[in-house]
Amino acid sequence: MTSAILQVNAITFTYNTTNQAALNKVTFEICPGSVTAILGPNGAGKTTLLHLLLGLHPPTSGSILLNEKPLKQYTRHELSQRIGLVPQTEYVPFAYNVLEYVILGRAPYLGPLDMPGDEDLRIAHDAIREVGISHLESRVIPELSGGELQLVLLARALCQQPAVLLLDEPTSHLDLANRNHTLRILDRLRRNGTTIIFSTHDPEAAALIADHLVLMRAGEVLDSGDLDQVFTSEILSRVYGTTVEVVPINGLRVVKSMGRLEA
Repeated sequence: MTSAILQVNAITFTYNTTNQAALNKVTFEICPGSVTAILGPNGAGKTTLLHLLLGLHPPTSGSILLNEKPLKQYTRHELSQRIGLVPQTEYVPFAYNVLEYVILGRAPYLGPLDMPGDEDLRIAHDAIREVGISHLESRVIPELSGGELQLVLLARALCQQPAVLLLDEPTSHLDLANRNHTLRILDRLRRNGTTIIFSTHDPEAAALIADHLVLMRAGEVLDSGDLDQVFTSEILSRVYGTTVEVVPINGLRVVKSMGRLEA
């Protein structure tokens, strides 16, 4: 049996500004080479959980293990070489062009005064080509559309060559064509051995690519397991607090909200 690449053991997290736990005794495991969707409504704690998996915050209690080693035992550089994050969006204060911005993903492999070398440049070009934006290499970041910026953020994360790729709501601001393009990229990465974990409030996006789900509501895991086991009308209705029906259509799972909208 393949051991888990990530183990999340009963973690609780409370921000300093509040006494209410943002995460409460969250437990699950991630198998290497899998695609896991952290699925739940807004405010479920999905982004906070990703930040803890990245090592940006230590859990208030509980533990997170990467390859059976506690996350807190890795240096920041070591973690950045192993785990990458694609945020929902990012403010870019300088007029970097796309290539300059993507190559920032090589920072975990460089010393404080080192400049990227030929190999770093090759990896950056490969990442840009992987996400299909080679034609944008010379464009400056402020000129890009939201969908184009999302692909640049993904390319920068790929430039880190992480074993685990985290994505925060990667399809939430995309039209259908760009959503499907992004999901196809993630599927290729999975087939090449990258472990994918992404948060989403969209059940259908999760059903299109994920093979494992972690279902969250109000900072807690309500259920987790293989897609076929937990992607059900009953469980999704509990997660979203409204009546949800999962309908198979042409081999796809379509989600219908059955709750009435009162005047």
